[in-house]
Parts: sequence; C-alpha cells; structure tokens
Amino acid sequence: MPTTQDMTTDLDPGLLDALQHQVAVFARRAEQTRLAGTGQLRNSMDRAAYLLLNRLDQEGPMGVKALAAGMGIDSSTVTRQVAPLVDTGLVKRTSHPEDGRAVVLQLSPRGLARLEEVRSSRRALMVEVTEGWTPDERESFCTLLTRFNTALSERQSGSAGGAGSAVQASAGTATAS
Repeated sequence: MPTTQDMTTDLDPGLLDALQHQVAVFARRAEQTRLAGTGQLRNSMDRAAYLLLNRLDQEGPMGVKALAAGMGIDSSTVTRQVAPLVDTGLVKRTSHPEDGRAVVLQLSPRGLARLEEVRSSRRALMVEVTEGWTPDERESFCTLLTRFNTALSERQSGSAGGAGSAVQASAGTATAS
C-alpha cells in the first residue's frame, strides 16, 4: 500500500499547500461569518446545536446512541451538547414509540421554528457571499464541498474504528452549515 508521501509525489506540492491554506482560512472565515451572521438574529446558534437540530429534523426522533453514531461523535458528547437544547425547549425527550422504557430525542416545535430562523439567515448569507456566482458554480461548489466533507468523514471513520458517518457531511453541507 502506498504511503502518504508516495501519494503526494505526483501532485503539485504548491497546489496542495494552497489547498490546505485555503481550507484553514475557510474554517476561520466560516466561524467568523457564523458569529457575524445576517439579519437581526445574527446566526446566534452554535455549530453543534445547528448540526444536532438539523439531524433530528431530517431523520426524526432517535436515541442518543443513534444520534452519536450518525454524527460520528461520542455518546457522551451528544449528551452534553443536547442538555442545553432540552433545557431551552428546542429538543424534548420522549418515550420510544415501541419501547416505552427507552428515551428518544425529538425536535420540539420551538426547536423547528428556531432552526428555520437560522436556516433562513444562513441562506441569506449564502446568497450574499455567492452573489456573483452562476447557479452552476454554486452547485459545483456544493458538490465539491460535499465530496471533500465526505472524504474527511470517511477518513475519520477509518481511523476511529468506524465511529463516523459520511451522511453527516452531506446532511450538513446541503443546508449550509
């Protein structure tokens, strides 16, 4: 099996340096932009809350273990991240429909409304940032970013013994996380 060094020999080191630099800048700018936001709400939802609420909206009620597995993170991390969402009424704990002893997490109506506010603000931001882009350029960028996130997720899954999921990358990207 080729080593990482072998795999990069045929590639332009300058291009790889530029790519890793642009990814680092993107990560910083994405966080700064999230904090600045658009509109009155200023996108005041943190990334973890957004991803959890988005997942519950897309896939419906589920237990902590299923949510953690689907997002490629530890159950204790999900439990810690969900606690304030439950406290603020964005997520509710309910009995599992088939096994009343089990607890599932479910997006509350208040959580759905808040998620839609954030999505709307983020959509407006995407329109603003890509104002001069064609629809094909937006679609190509989304496709490539999804592919990049999926590859990162698969790499993480492989090194973490299968704890992650490629679905996480595509679910978050399509909604401009």
